[in-house]
Amino acid sequence: MYHFLQKFHSGWAYLALLLLLVAVVNAIIGVTSKKDFTAKDRKIALFALIGTHTQLLVGLILYFVSPLGKAAFGQMSNAELRLTSLEHPLINLIAIALITIGWSKHKKLINSEAKFKTFAIYYGLGLLLILSRIPWNLWF
Repeated sequence: MYHFLQKFHSGWAYLALLLLLVAVVNAIIGVTSKKDFTAKDRKIALFALIGTHTQLLVGLILYFVSPLGKAAFGQMSNAELRLTSLEHPLINLIAIALITIGWSKHKKLINSEAKFKTFAIYYGLGLLLILSRIPWNLWF
């Protein structure tokens, strides 16, 4: 089960990052072109939200069933173990919290430009945080 979850978590990351990137680019285009916020724009942001939350759920399950999980926790002197046991999960939790806040904030806004700006800021920050803590050496 561990190996399946590990492969799924790595594979789903590509889809989650793509959805998040599309949502951020769509929001930036929406702000710069001053277009109306439509149901299509809402769905793009929603799919990015769902993709990142699915990745979080699988990552949390993987974290607790991993044979390295408990052994690696607290290994701050080893940079690779610190990245996978502390930095990657913690920063990604913060990133997904920002994405969720962005989704919640947009529902209270009426102005299209404000909705796009909210998504551009919160989803963009979430994307940057996620990209900063991906264990790239395990991907390639």
